Amino acid sequence: MFDKLLVRYFCCLLMKLLGSIFKTCYAGIKLRSQQFRFFPHMSIALPASSYFRDEDLSSGDNSPCNVKCVADECVEQHDWVVDFGVNHIFNQKAIDNGELKRIELTLEKSGWGLGSLGNYKNLNLNEYNITRILKDLLEESGNAAPALYFFIWSHHCMGSKLTVQSISTMIHVLIAGNMNYRAMDLTQYLVRKNNGEDWWLNLLFEVYFETCINRQVLATAYSMLVQCYIQENMVNMALNLTYQMKSLDIFPSVGVCNSLLGALLRGEQIDYAWEFLEEIQCRGIGFNVSIINLFLQKYCSDINLRGAWKLLMEMKKCGISPDIVAYTIFINSLCKQSFWREAVAILFKLTAVGISIDSVSVSSVINGFCKVGKMEEAFNLMKVFNISPNIYIYNSLISRFCSDGNMIAASNMFHEMSESGLSPDSFCFTTMIRGYCKIGDMNMALNVLAKILKRGIKPSVVTYTILVDCCCESGDMEMAEYFFQDMAKEGLTPDVVAYNTIMDGFGKKGYLHKVFELLNIMKSSGISPGNVTYNIVIHSLVIRGYAIEAKDLLDELVKRGFSPDIVAFTNIMNGFTKKGNFAEAFLIWLYISETNMKPDVVMCSSILNGFCRARRMDEAYSLFVKMLSTGLVPDLILYNTLIHGFCSKSDLANACHLVNMMIKQGIYPNDVTYKAFALGYDKKRVRNPSEVAMRELQQLVLEYGA
Repeated sequence: MFDKLLVRYFCCLLMKLLGSIFKTCYAGIKLRSQQFRFFPHMSIALPASSYFRDEDLSSGDNSPCNVKCVADECVEQHDWVVDFGVNHIFNQKAIDNGELKRIELTLEKSGWGLGSLGNYKNLNLNEYNITRILKDLLEESGNAAPALYFFIWSHHCMGSKLTVQSISTMIHVLIAGNMNYRAMDLTQYLVRKNNGEDWWLNLLFEVYFETCINRQVLATAYSMLVQCYIQENMVNMALNLTYQMKSLDIFPSVGVCNSLLGALLRGEQIDYAWEFLEEIQCRGIGFNVSIINLFLQKYCSDINLRGAWKLLMEMKKCGISPDIVAYTIFINSLCKQSFWREAVAILFKLTAVGISIDSVSVSSVINGFCKVGKMEEAFNLMKVFNISPNIYIYNSLISRFCSDGNMIAASNMFHEMSESGLSPDSFCFTTMIRGYCKIGDMNMALNVLAKILKRGIKPSVVTYTILVDCCCESGDMEMAEYFFQDMAKEGLTPDVVAYNTIMDGFGKKGYLHKVFELLNIMKSSGISPGNVTYNIVIHSLVIRGYAIEAKDLLDELVKRGFSPDIVAFTNIMNGFTKKGNFAEAFLIWLYISETNMKPDVVMCSSILNGFCRARRMDEAYSLFVKMLSTGLVPDLILYNTLIHGFCSKSDLANACHLVNMMIKQGIYPNDVTYKAFALGYDKKRVRNPSEVAMRELQQLVLEYGA
């Protein structure tokens, strides 16, 4: 039975090798046949089961032992190898004659009759001998450094053609000699030599097995190979390799298993991740809370809070106690979904069961409270849990104060953070700059910028973009352009948001030449303009009165595959209505109505406003009715637009009808509505038009209000 299993395994190995050869030839990679032999009797001495011992991996007694330079006629087995060059991995150094002499003496002790290595031009080493020398240097010196030196020397000086086998041997020697970082360099090189094809993975798996030194080294080498495939984003190849390793009863290390699980989860392959986790369980390999946290993180990122909570409970049933990291992941997810009470309840529950609460777990809840403006709850939470604010908490508090325009409180909090020994980071400074820009205090914003530069902190693209936006809002385009150019001088590359910001500023000023100049610079810098960018260009054309040109640009963009949004059409339609070209404006509205894009209330208000300004109220009302039939839900602004149009023509009957409609819809008149009615009664030459308008609106509200 044992012999049959041996034969079966050997046949499978042979078929895989033949398959690899066929695929290699088919791929058009130039291969050459070279006489080669690794562990001469290993191929027929493999145990049938998946278990093997270190002694099973060593060569038999019939291995060459007297003369290490084996002549070609003594080599019976042929192997396919691929030529490599690894000059870019290891820097070539000057030949160290002392090192060569030490290697020469070591090899002489091992029975190699190579003569002087210094006179390397007279040497005739084949690939098989080089790989044997690498192993002997490790065995004699107990150090991988001489072997690595010889490996590099033989390639640089002798021009030896490196193969999969020789590189694999060097990897095993490096691992055995505790030079794993060098082994990783070579492993990564092998992985990058092919674009994730199965035949290459099969070849590496077999060659690694053939060139192994012992079981422990082989397991490490395979783990490195799995890790490199993960790093190169070839997750399926990494997973396939673990299945092949299973046939040898070898499994990746705990760290590599975690990396693979994380990669599978990031790649939305959760079913494969669960299967792999079950395999880890079966093997009893370090199944702990850190592994489960990967799945918990996945559930939370997918906003599957029920699944995440269920997993936390299942952990307890499996005898694994969730740690503070696991609960923090879940709490953070709750806060992102605005479940503040539930998050706080979990914090109190953790305290009750004796789990220490740290500032990280509390900071997620505090940040959540700050985002919705619940500052009192945020401060109370810090007091209850006696948490000293960390930089994340300070940033959350400062950000909220800046958003509210309360720069005095933000400044006080900023100074408190500095006095507590925490150094404000770039995000904190940028937040302060945004706050001052929001209230229009450019001088204070520049003072904060000066502090950033004084502390040696490099302002980010976001920082400069905020300053550019502030200058654009105030109409100071000269200063805006200065900050934009200074961004590039500081070695920063403006992103699409930065370009859009300054282009919008120039566009609103009517500087079309600047808008198109920046658009060209943007494209030449490799930044692709998006919907927002082209909307800005179209809006800039409309502002200057070039509605037809804006429409032509939009048509050209559509031909080139650009998918305009509702904003682009609204801008063009607005341009046509301002010029009194209602026919074109109506055609645009009609076109949008017939597409998947549903005209929104802003677009409808735009065209109706044009009709109202032209005092074409019959057409405006007819279009309004048509819009209602397409599903439009009017807002207060749209109603007021039409009401003002009717009132300006003294048509108070239709104005009252619209007020009835809006009240029934739950929308009540405001000051704009009142002024429109006052205008209407004034045009009708009614005494005290303001009082009459007020009484009329009050009566309508009482009659049609809820």
